[in-house]
Amino acid sequence: MAVRDTLVDIFMAGVRRADPGAAVDLALQDAAAPDLIVSLGKASVAMARPAVARFGDVPCLVVTNPENAEGAEEVLPGARVLIGDHPVPSERSAAAGAAVLDAAEGLSAGQRALVLVSGGASALVVAPVEGVSTSDKAEVSRLLLGAGLDIQAMNLVRQSLSRIKGGGLARALAPASAEALILSDVVGDDLSAIASGPMVPPLGSRSDAVALLKTSGLWDQIPASCRAALAQNDPGPVPQVETRLVGSNRLSAEAMLAAAPGAVLDPVPLEGDVADAARHVAKAAMAGPGLHLWGGETTVVLKGEGRGGRNQELALRVALALSDLDVPWAFLSGGTDGRDGPTDAAGAIVDQGTLGRIAAAGLDVHDLLACNDSYPALEAAGDLLKIGGTGTNVADLQILQVGD
Repeated sequence: MAVRDTLVDIFMAGVRRADPGAAVDLALQDAAAPDLIVSLGKASVAMARPAVARFGDVPCLVVTNPENAEGAEEVLPGARVLIGDHPVPSERSAAAGAAVLDAAEGLSAGQRALVLVSGGASALVVAPVEGVSTSDKAEVSRLLLGAGLDIQAMNLVRQSLSRIKGGGLARALAPASAEALILSDVVGDDLSAIASGPMVPPLGSRSDAVALLKTSGLWDQIPASCRAALAQNDPGPVPQVETRLVGSNRLSAEAMLAAAPGAVLDPVPLEGDVADAARHVAKAAMAGPGLHLWGGETTVVLKGEGRGGRNQELALRVALALSDLDVPWAFLSGGTDGRDGPTDAAGAIVDQGTLGRIAAAGLDVHDLLACNDSYPALEAAGDLLKIGGTGTNVADLQILQVGD
């Protein structure tokens, strides 16, 4: 258990580096009071807290997920706190989107907005373009998630169907000016991809989104209303907004390195399909004893209706890939937000005994993986990583220990 405790300690050093409250507080030193504060995403409560403390009389609208909304109104006196749903948007997400647009459009020339953005806002706050219902847009999100597309591909389509994403919120705020503080959950920190880029120009055009959907075989599966919307002309240009990055996956990975002297931080993030990522981890393990660190965000192609998430499935696949390794090893993969997929676990910690514990529980790991049912397998093994909602979100972190 000592090794597992060490891995959790290193992982939590990365999570703490992404503390959104501290990052925003530092960014607001000597800042003038805005006329409106809007905070969106899984870290929105923590990001809004220092802003509300500094500018208590300024109207503040916060949208977050249910877990991070608990107690929010107590720590954000006077703020309006709304709840959306993630990873698939809901009617609550649409109500939040309508409220955000209404507040933004209420500003006039000469006024200024402070916009705080973190990961998860793509689903938590939605405002479909004219002619597209929330349920139709949710179906598109479901198809994108199940196709194993990377975050940029998904966001290109989401932006093209939204009045908030892809610079839509910046358009709604005009003619008022705006400043945006961004907590990045996207590897590489592309501002147009974080939360689908509500304050910056989009990743591409609607015709680009159509081409992507056709190439991925999803065009004929998406609702007709969405196909019709994507055939329309693109909206107007996005006003220029001052943006600052206050936290990121890379910074958290570097914080893990500082907490683990002698470790090696892989310069190549763990991205792409979980099966490919598991092979990459296994290759590092075969190189010999040591402590290896990664940041990144993998993807999963959904083949069944099981419970789990990308971190849990990656951990389980690593356990299979290292089943013949004849030295002690342990691997942790976790989401910095504390939630991996629609589960109560952040991810998992597996070791050389994981597969045996699963088999002893009467479960077949291959059958469970075939239907994306990693959660019950890891639960049976006692390998789930549960840390609760962290109030932040900078994608995922991974740690591999090989040898004693």
